[in-house]
Amino acid sequence: MAAYRIAPSILAADFGHMALAVRDAEAAGADAIHVDVMDGHFVPEISFGRRMTEMLRAVTNLPLDVHLMVSNPERHFEPFAQAGATTITIHAEVALAAALPGLLHAIRVAGAEPGLALKPATSPAILDGLLTQLAQVLVMTVEPGYSGQPFVPDVLPKLRALRQTAPPGLTLAVDGGIDATTIRRCADAGATFFVAGSAVYSPHRTVAAGIEALRLALG
Repeated sequence: MAAYRIAPSILAADFGHMALAVRDAEAAGADAIHVDVMDGHFVPEISFGRRMTEMLRAVTNLPLDVHLMVSNPERHFEPFAQAGATTITIHAEVALAAALPGLLHAIRVAGAEPGLALKPATSPAILDGLLTQLAQVLVMTVEPGYSGQPFVPDVLPKLRALRQTAPPGLTLAVDGGIDATTIRRCADAGATFFVAGSAVYSPHRTVAAGIEALRLALG
C-alpha cells in the first residue's frame, strides 16, 4: 500500500489563530504543513512570508512544505530555508527550462529539498531530465493563487503519466480542491502527497474530523 501523506494548507486556517491551527493539525496526525507564499505578481494575491514560516517552525516539528508562487524565487531560497522550510517548491513556469536545474541546485545549497510545481495547463514534458534532481513534483489541481477553487479533473492524465516516469523516492503531490471526494481519484492516478485547505480548516468540522475524512477516503 502506498504511504499516503496529508499536508493541511495553512492558507485556509484562521489567520488570527495560526499556531493553534498547526497544533490541531499535528495532534490530528497531519504529516506536514503546507505554506503557500504568494507575491501579488506571479499570482494576484499576497499571502505571507518567511516570518510566518519562522513562527510555524517554532510551534511544530512537522515538515514545512513551502510553495513559492512568486516571481524571482531565487531571492527567497536562503531566507525560507533558514526560517525552517523542509521543502521549497517553485513553479516550473517562472523560468526558462534551461534555468531550472540551477534553481533546483540553489534550493539544495540553501538547505531545503527542491520541488517543482506545474499549473494545470503545463505539460509534464517540462520536467524531462529533471526528475532525478527533485524531491517532489506538485501538480496543481486548480489554478494557483486562490483557495477554495473547484478541482480540475483534466490533470489526472498528467498524474498518471508522471507516476509512470517518476524515479523511486520522488514524491508526487497534488494541491487544489482536494477533499474526501477528489483525494481518492488523485491517489488512483498516482499521487501520494495531498495538500488540503478547506477540507481540513472549516467552520463546519474540527481539524481532526477533516483529516480523518480524508484518510477514510484513501482507504
